[in-house]
Amino acid sequence: MAEQRVGSLRGRLLWRLAALLAIPLLLGSLSAYWNGRAAADAAYDRTLLASARAIADGLYTDEGKLRADVPYVALDVFAYDSQGRIFYQVSDLDGHLVSGYEGLPAPAADTPRTDDYPALARFYDGEYQGFGVRVVSLLQPVSEPGMNGMAEIRVAETDVARVRMARGLLLDTLWRMGLLALVSLALVWLAVSAALRPLERLRTAVEERRPDDLSALPMVQVQDELRPLVASLNHFTERLRQQFERQAQFIADASHELRTPLAALKARIELGLREREPDAWYGTLEKAAQSTDRLTHLANQLLSLARIERAARAVEEGGAQQVELAQLARELGMALAPLAHQRGVALALEAEAEVLLSGEPMLLHELIYNLVDNALAHTSAGGNVILRVQAPAVLEVEDDGPGIPPQERERVFERFYRRNPQGSGAGLGLAIVGEICRAHRAEIELGRGALGGLRVRVSFPTA
Repeated sequence: MAEQRVGSLRGRLLWRLAALLAIPLLLGSLSAYWNGRAAADAAYDRTLLASARAIADGLYTDEGKLRADVPYVALDVFAYDSQGRIFYQVSDLDGHLVSGYEGLPAPAADTPRTDDYPALARFYDGEYQGFGVRVVSLLQPVSEPGMNGMAEIRVAETDVARVRMARGLLLDTLWRMGLLALVSLALVWLAVSAALRPLERLRTAVEERRPDDLSALPMVQVQDELRPLVASLNHFTERLRQQFERQAQFIADASHELRTPLAALKARIELGLREREPDAWYGTLEKAAQSTDRLTHLANQLLSLARIERAARAVEEGGAQQVELAQLARELGMALAPLAHQRGVALALEAEAEVLLSGEPMLLHELIYNLVDNALAHTSAGGNVILRVQAPAVLEVEDDGPGIPPQERERVFERFYRRNPQGSGAGLGLAIVGEICRAHRAEIELGRGALGGLRVRVSFPTA
């Protein structure tokens, strides 16, 4: 499978932190803008009200009419802001224009009076001559002979200065927060780099190991988060070491087991070559054929062990299938019936209608074959062998042979162990059975059966 790069853990962490920091940065920017606008409004509203009050101080009556003497200082407070414009309007008690600009926007009926200043003033936003403006409407009491009521002074200012001030505050906040975010990411980079140094040391320790060094990694200076990883690596290394040891032992045992019959076969052939009589040659060839059969049987069992290890890994990794055990036993019983008949042994099958279990068909086939073959090999002519399948998932093979003494029932599952060293077997049949049972997490039990011989009982786990 092609290598798939997923990027750096440090880089992914920084990108995610940057994305998380962008959210408060955006929210802070919006908050800074509206706070800046509110601060600008508060500052400029005070100036607007001061201008309106200055205009109100210049109101007087002349010949029964309201007049306005607008002082220059009332409008000069905005002179420093060359980008803004100021408008004013003075209306008499009847709402007629006394002085200033016509058509300044009037406050809406529901515009509240300000509570920030001791004045009959209302602040609101509007539009005048295509400009967005901020307006203050100040009611000024007029009490003169023949004239008693409220005059209205409106002073409006374009919002250019206010927007510029709010934007300035926003940019200043963005600059500061952006700098803070960059500094934070740099500090996080340094902190993550320092935190990942143990992982780098662990990588170096693994990379510098010799190929044959399968000892456990030390837990010295390993953080709590890395301890499960190191423990898993050590557990895997230990299993790998045990696997290598088993393979080395198996190769050594197999070499020893093959060396003796091969040497005997070679000696027999060399002895036959010295003979001059055809009958002697025939006898030598017959014994050589028997030795070859035993060697072939041994080689097949060795290959079976190799296949079992691969198939056992497939079962552990979830490659098991639904197997009908009774049907598999019937097929094996039919296949081994000629062999049983040849040896003069009665082979019987007792099976339930349907017994399902989860397993590997090839391994289960090998299991049943080895159990029945072992029973046939140790049953004398005229004896009986019973292959039995019971619910929920039990397999039994019983014979009326000599059986196995209790003190040897554990050792018979060892590879190349033979109760009779002079016998023809290789000592792998029950070892193969034990490996298959371990692969399927099945329990195997050796005991004395009702026929008086050995009874092998294999109990498979059920779903």
